[in-house]
Amino acid sequence: MCGIAGVIDWRRDQNQAERGAALQAMRAALQNRGPDQQGLYQQGSAGLAHTRLSVVDLQGGRQPMALAWGQEHYILVYNGELYNTPEVRKELAALGHEFVGHSDTEVLLHAYAQWGPGCVGELNGIFAFAVWESARQRLFVARDRIGVKPFFYIARDQAFLFASELKGLLAHPSVSPDVDAEGLAEIMLLGPGRTPGCGVFRGVAELPPAHCGFFDRDGLRVWAYWQLRDREHRDTFAQTVETVRELVTDAITRQLVSDVPVGAFLSGGLDSSIIASLADSALRAEGEGLHTFSVGYRDNERYFRAGKFQPESDDAYIRRMNEALAAIHHQVTLDTEPLVDALFAAVDARDLPGMADVDASLLLFCREIKRHVTVALSGECADEIFGGYPWYRDAEIRARYGFPWAQSTDYRADFLLPGVLGAIDPREYVDQRYRDTLAAAHALPDLTGTERRMREMTALNLRWFMQTLLDRKDRMSMAAGLEVRVPFCDYRIAEYLYSVPWDMKDHQGQEKGLLRAAVQGLLPEEVRLRKKSPYPKTHHPDYLRAVRRALRKVLDDPAAPLLQIARKEALEAMLDADNPTPWYGQLMTTPQTIAYFLQVNYWLKAYKVRLV
Repeated sequence: MCGIAGVIDWRRDQNQAERGAALQAMRAALQNRGPDQQGLYQQGSAGLAHTRLSVVDLQGGRQPMALAWGQEHYILVYNGELYNTPEVRKELAALGHEFVGHSDTEVLLHAYAQWGPGCVGELNGIFAFAVWESARQRLFVARDRIGVKPFFYIARDQAFLFASELKGLLAHPSVSPDVDAEGLAEIMLLGPGRTPGCGVFRGVAELPPAHCGFFDRDGLRVWAYWQLRDREHRDTFAQTVETVRELVTDAITRQLVSDVPVGAFLSGGLDSSIIASLADSALRAEGEGLHTFSVGYRDNERYFRAGKFQPESDDAYIRRMNEALAAIHHQVTLDTEPLVDALFAAVDARDLPGMADVDASLLLFCREIKRHVTVALSGECADEIFGGYPWYRDAEIRARYGFPWAQSTDYRADFLLPGVLGAIDPREYVDQRYRDTLAAAHALPDLTGTERRMREMTALNLRWFMQTLLDRKDRMSMAAGLEVRVPFCDYRIAEYLYSVPWDMKDHQGQEKGLLRAAVQGLLPEEVRLRKKSPYPKTHHPDYLRAVRRALRKVLDDPAAPLLQIARKEALEAMLDADNPTPWYGQLMTTPQTIAYFLQVNYWLKAYKVRLV
């Protein structure tokens, strides 16, 4: 993976040297995403920057990459991986294209030269890229269908700035870290989620998943090139099982392509175990080995308490999978003090407050993984696509109005100082985004009851909860210089599963019952039938004590920026209580909510946020 940035500026008084310095600053801010190579392009009104993590065609994939084709000269900066490179290259070769190396970057550039914006429909992968057309003087931008790779931008004053991460934009001297009432509402009412397309900082937007567009002298024009569409599902259950098995197997196998060592996350749960098992078999067949990685916490076996959302520890299942695989396994154990310290490095990685210790632990975990491999596969998004979360399966939760992972608007709003959101009404702000998402969920006109609700639930999860997890995985891994691939995000799986009836997905009343049926014989039975357990978190009481002490220290500082937006008495009450309302999802209970406020305070201070 890589970091990309660019500036297109039509103003005649622009200074090339100043723009070059700005591009270098933007690129430097993104260097963790690509520590291996750097590149810069400047000509006329355009400047593009790239920092590369070398994974495929280590010498031939350098960027910005240029191509003269027909009457046009194209320059590409690209962050991502294409998983159907051989097929696209073969089709392009038949049309007269010749290739110097074997990188997917070169294939993507030729694909754009051949098909223009239509190239995005030919791609299976995760990507965010920009192509400058020198003769036409316009920039094309695009983001992958599911939204795995990020693309932030500012369009203003005859100029267009873009970067892989917010920090890339903030490194430009013309960009101020201003946050208005709406941006603050995103942090305090929706965070760590974000409204699709929102960049939190004033004037900053994110290109939505499955969108592309042009920027030229007439401005920015963006459109959707793909969306999930409901259709009649005519396959029998047996046919559906076979199709799912083929799609999942193909997605995982395709994503093993690399010129550097490959690993896999392994929690002992269904999703990561499927990936590890198929990857292990595929690599062994080629005479190569797989590295697997698990994360745990000091003394968790002592303090773990089973609950509704986390019914059992991962350890026994990880051991069982290790017995079944030929992989080299690495166990990473995290301690409380580094975990608390990493809360702030996680904000630096995300550029926003995030999922508290869930972010922090993943960042530390990725740093350890990077010591052994450069590419790793992870099981994100299976729950969203196959309906694994409790809010899919619990009829009462499923029917409840509002985002099922964040029934906390009143609780959140109670922390806010009067007037900090201006005229924004908290409930209406959140509810409008919920209603907009439901309105955009495509369903066949005669669909009713549970099946219609399931289309809505899928749309809610793919547009919101899954995006939060993908943000987390991209930023934490790239901050460690690690490329993480997510095979269950293959758009073909999402397309097929969207219309599969719920009684098939919930086969035998099991979470992800359809997926379990599709992998029968692949995994040890106790792993295949294991009840879902989310990403592990620390249960050590030292963690709660540590974050309480840290927030008390913040509250004792009259100059703490958190006190500009939050009621001190509400924060103090939280420190002395154990509120059952999760801040977000299943894992962000009281310790994580305290940690979230620590992250908010750090973000306001470290990013010199100016509330406007």
